[in-house]
Amino acid sequence: MTSDISAESPAAGRRSAVWLVPVLWTLLLGLWGLSRQDSVWRDEAATWQVAGRSVREIWDMLGNVDAVHGLYYLLMHGLFGLFGASTATLRLPSVLAVAVAAACVAVIGRRLAGFWAGLGGGLALGLLPAVQFHLQEGRPYALVAAGAGLSTLLLVSLLSAPAGRRAWPRWTAYAAAVLVCALLNWLSLLILPAHAATLWWVRAGRGVWLRWAAYGACAVAGALPLVLFSRSQSDQVSWIPPLTWHMMIGPAILLAVGGLGAVLDRPRVGRLSAAAVGLPLLAVPQLGLIAISLVQPLFLDRYVLFGMLGLALLVGAALGAAVRAVRPRFPRAAGLLVPGVIAIAVVAMLPVEMTKRAPASRVDDVLAVAGEVARLGRPGDAVLFVPAARRDTALVSPAAFAGLSDIALERSPVASATLKGEEADPARIRAALLAQRRVLLVTDAAKVAKPPGAARDAAKAAVLKGYFRVVEDRQVRGRRVTVYERR
Repeated sequence: MTSDISAESPAAGRRSAVWLVPVLWTLLLGLWGLSRQDSVWRDEAATWQVAGRSVREIWDMLGNVDAVHGLYYLLMHGLFGLFGASTATLRLPSVLAVAVAAACVAVIGRRLAGFWAGLGGGLALGLLPAVQFHLQEGRPYALVAAGAGLSTLLLVSLLSAPAGRRAWPRWTAYAAAVLVCALLNWLSLLILPAHAATLWWVRAGRGVWLRWAAYGACAVAGALPLVLFSRSQSDQVSWIPPLTWHMMIGPAILLAVGGLGAVLDRPRVGRLSAAAVGLPLLAVPQLGLIAISLVQPLFLDRYVLFGMLGLALLVGAALGAAVRAVRPRFPRAAGLLVPGVIAIAVVAMLPVEMTKRAPASRVDDVLAVAGEVARLGRPGDAVLFVPAARRDTALVSPAAFAGLSDIALERSPVASATLKGEEADPARIRAALLAQRRVLLVTDAAKVAKPPGAARDAAKAAVLKGYFRVVEDRQVRGRRVTVYERR
């Protein structure tokens, strides 16, 4: 009895270590520089200001804008209510989600390619540049990656389970994971054709195909109302540029690296392997998004961030193959190979890791510019935002705007159930502006600013140019505050 326990303990310890070490490693990477020097950029500002609304106010807003992020906003509303509004509350869900995804990659890798493949893949996930960016991001894409990891792990479990074992609870969990991911970002449904490619690769039986199709269809049906409704808000993504050849360079590099890892895994048709799971998970979402973008421009890597789990799994498979190749001649060195490669990767990518944790890694910083407003503003001053979306600075940091008058705003974001509020018509803005002696303009920094597009913004610019003079101008982290006084 004692000998049996002692024999099982090392194996049980390795099974725990293969996912626990990547989880702790990913948490360490995520907590390192989490506040990004107390900066929050425009996408995160949307999360922050919506999460601060009531459930009813959020629901009303979703009827007009950002329905695709509704579930995420409601989740963050609950977290802000429990823990308060802070950069930690904003970003910790993403840190925890990537840690879960790393655990899933590690367990899948161990099952399909051995201990070192699982450990290597789990450790590699948090080092991938795209993952590093979203590891500390107050948006839903890391949560989608966690759900994709869970659904893929469940699929692998179902494909490798002995015949006759009760499977419906896991199929139900699979459908639930796919559905929740779709409610966070419905482009995550691209994971279904990725999983279909895996089923084809391993020559799954007819029963498996039927169950996958049935439960997958349930997930699609659950997400379909959101998909159809969000199409009515498609103007929100009208800023995404059309697909160009240079945009294909990144996906091509990822597929080349993933393909190399798949080859080193020595894949065979009909065998469940890391290549059979990882390559479709990496390639199909990328290629699917490219295909969709030929019809409507939607190509943003964050929409298919969950595909990076496939790349990490293939990297782990390559590391596992390297350990197997080295072990016969250098058994001691084989055990140091994966930790050594990860350590080298950390050092080599240190500039990337530092950059991702700096405010300059994002387009702008709404908190920094709010600090400038608080310093430059005087009670009774007027404030303008160009474009109107830059009002997010005041929504996230209202105290910095105390005593200032938002003269262009007709209905607040909450009252209008929008993200940026509704502004008055150009004539009324012009009249209100001409009645002011001192105005603060919050806009984008010169290097990222675009010419005024809306008639309201053109009216603001014309009055300021014709009747006011600049007395102070500050640019900080992608945004700009200019103080005007009447001539």
